[in-house]
Amino acid sequence: MSTAMLETGAHGGPIGWYSELAVSERRTFWGCFLGWVLDAMDVQIYGLALGAIGATFALDKTQSGLIGTVTLFTSAFGGWLAGLVSDRVGRVRMLQLTVAWFAIFTFLCGLAQNYPQFLVLRALMGFGFGGEWAAGAVLMGEVIRARHRGKAVGCVQAGWAVGWGVALILWTLLSSTLAQEHAWRVLFMLGIAPAFLVFFVRRFVHEPEVFIACRAGDEKGAGNPLEIFSPAMLKTTILCALLATGAQGGYYAITTWLPSFLKDERNLSVVGSFPYLAIIIAGSFLGYIASAYLCDLIGRRANFVLFAAASFVIALIYTQIPMDDSLMLVLGLPLGFFASGVFSGMGPFLTENFPTRMRGSGQGFSYNFGRGISAWNVTFVGMLSARLSLGHSIGVFAGIAYALVVIAALLLPETKGRELTAG
Repeated sequence: MSTAMLETGAHGGPIGWYSELAVSERRTFWGCFLGWVLDAMDVQIYGLALGAIGATFALDKTQSGLIGTVTLFTSAFGGWLAGLVSDRVGRVRMLQLTVAWFAIFTFLCGLAQNYPQFLVLRALMGFGFGGEWAAGAVLMGEVIRARHRGKAVGCVQAGWAVGWGVALILWTLLSSTLAQEHAWRVLFMLGIAPAFLVFFVRRFVHEPEVFIACRAGDEKGAGNPLEIFSPAMLKTTILCALLATGAQGGYYAITTWLPSFLKDERNLSVVGSFPYLAIIIAGSFLGYIASAYLCDLIGRRANFVLFAAASFVIALIYTQIPMDDSLMLVLGLPLGFFASGVFSGMGPFLTENFPTRMRGSGQGFSYNFGRGISAWNVTFVGMLSARLSLGHSIGVFAGIAYALVVIAALLLPETKGRELTAG
């Protein structure tokens, strides 16, 4: 039997690995997948409705960028706190709390009457958004066995593209049937939907055995939240944080401003930009899936380098080189493919770099420190666009970000196939 077949599953072809999952693994997979779908929907609606929100509150690009930055910045604190607390109260309970939190505050954003109110509500929404990833990623990483961890966690990550697609469809329908100042409010109110996922998670998803064993095994089970900064762990923590900073910095610099780029520099309406964004989202979904398989096949580090380098090249071509609309439509597929695919290995890689007793704290801090720093890319792109074109501004910050991914990946150890212990 070939190595490729062994990696994808003992039987059933490329999706044979799924049939090998236990019932508990499958339930966790779908609970986290749906969580990521709905999480993405609530996050991406801001970028899609940014123009309408800006018109309602008379915002300039710097103010619009600041909303995106503040949301991501608070999500960084929410993610670290959720990871830290999940080491004490459990991954599943933390997942329930964070999903309900970001759903409620997304709904309330639709009721905001002015810019300060919207800014505060969006910031509070970000707190739960960051926490959901931290709790869900650790949960998935601990439940799924080592040989399928990359594929399973990466495929859950593909739920982001599905949620982005749902948000795009909803926004296109609403903006075509309602006045812009009402359409974005209805869109945000629909963000309450993720709250219903809590009932599924409460009923069917259970704590990972390795976490339970860690808590029961000895007095160190709960972990010390500051142990990730101990001499033995500090290098790992810093490099994982830089990896996450680069991946998210490139992604948010591109995707937050992409609808505005298509509207302002390509002169496309909401309906006219639909096929361009739809192609990017389709590429995003395929990128998540392909990267999920590749990180189990070629290793975590090589996968990061491949997708980061390709993301940089495609982003430059897409935003810097003059081209007709048909070529831009085609290039949307690889843009979404590589910019999103770089994330598939993030969950398993961070899970494998931290011991169980501090995994929530370490993974939550690293990913969300990256989110907090990269959040400023959204504002910086908006500020730089006052001097350069929006496309050139996106390219500058995307390039810096993806260089960080490559550097950090090359300095971290390869963890493919690493078994998790209760320590």
